[in-house]
Amino acid sequence: MSDDTDDEALYPNRGRATRPTGVSRRRLLSGSAAAGAAVTAGCMGSTTDDSGGDGDAEGTIFVFNTDEKTVSVIDAATHEVVATPHLGATASFPSNQYAPGLTDEPTNPLWLNVDRGVRAIEVGSLSSVAAVETGSGANWQELTPDGAHLVVSAREPAHTQYRIDADRESGSFGEVTAEIDRADEGGIGDRDGPGPCDVTIHPDGAYAYVPDIFGDTLSVIDVEAFELAEQVAVSPTDGADAARPWMGTAAPDGETLLVEHDEGATGTESVWDVSDPAAPVERARLTADDGLGRRPLTSEIGPDSAFGYVFTPGSNDVTVLDLDARAVADRLDVGGSAFVGTWGPSRERLYVPVQTADEVAVIDHADREVVETIPVGSRPYGATAATARPDGDAAANVRGTMASLGIDLDDGGTTYCIGNCACGHRL
Repeated sequence: MSDDTDDEALYPNRGRATRPTGVSRRRLLSGSAAAGAAVTAGCMGSTTDDSGGDGDAEGTIFVFNTDEKTVSVIDAATHEVVATPHLGATASFPSNQYAPGLTDEPTNPLWLNVDRGVRAIEVGSLSSVAAVETGSGANWQELTPDGAHLVVSAREPAHTQYRIDADRESGSFGEVTAEIDRADEGGIGDRDGPGPCDVTIHPDGAYAYVPDIFGDTLSVIDVEAFELAEQVAVSPTDGADAARPWMGTAAPDGETLLVEHDEGATGTESVWDVSDPAAPVERARLTADDGLGRRPLTSEIGPDSAFGYVFTPGSNDVTVLDLDARAVADRLDVGGSAFVGTWGPSRERLYVPVQTADEVAVIDHADREVVETIPVGSRPYGATAATARPDGDAAANVRGTMASLGIDLDDGGTTYCIGNCACGHRL
């Protein structure tokens, strides 16, 4: 693990669309191997696993390959990629905090950040069933634990929070039910707003937490009233000009909140007490001197709420935090830049797309170590999970194979991303 990764190497194309030209030998060989199976594929398997074995509990992992606009569909019991259909869109930060428990029916959707808004993709058909434009190319979204609402942070120039009806049975499914225009709050320097960045929801479902990267604040949103319930000023560490909180994750037990900061030379991580959900209190700020990996971006927290996993792409690893001790417990080498991860439905294993290695690192939570890697498509970024599985679509699988061979099928469906991937978005 190295702490001296150059920022230009890590973030070579902020806001640019980059796609390979021509067909590489690696792509030709791997694509040709998949082509025969794709042509004859009629079905990926049933929409739910009825075997009664581990697959019934584990379900499916979805990994979004930003370069090809395909999705790798992984059986979480066998860790096999059962299909790689062409989605025609990609997502860097799909909703994943409570998604697995809310997608036991194939008609339920996965919520993705796509283009200048958010989109709902039905699990069974992988077709778009709802879309909302937000006025920004940088969006983050999360479902409430009951699946009733999707809360969205739309960063600049919108500086707006949205609440969207996420209940598929509702007559207003996919419609904006409330919003908070936050542009008048202003931001640091010449920023025209606070830059709401990411959103995570307390397990009681009553409050959402939004780190404001340009406001140096942590905002608490009352989900039902959909208004700011509290806003906490976040101070920078010594020597930093701004705290720049930008991503966050609430623990399953409702006691802890992790927040990532794009501050200083290497980034920092703060640990918050949210035992009073409406009044978060910062308890610790971890830095490189504490063993934190470089450029922390996002995090996930284990099912026992004892350990947090911080994705630190600047050092090609995942930093493991002991939440009780508020200290770094370990660093797990994942062999490349990984920006996000998702739990499988049983929350026993954490799936981490490694963008620069075209694979997924599997972390076993019990042992807190990487136990396996799964080859996927090109430049994987976002990931989420479900307990249902898509129906087979031979045409989509063939298009996925064509995309893996480097054939550019379309230019639509881009996503906000950091690093070497097909962004193409406009803020």
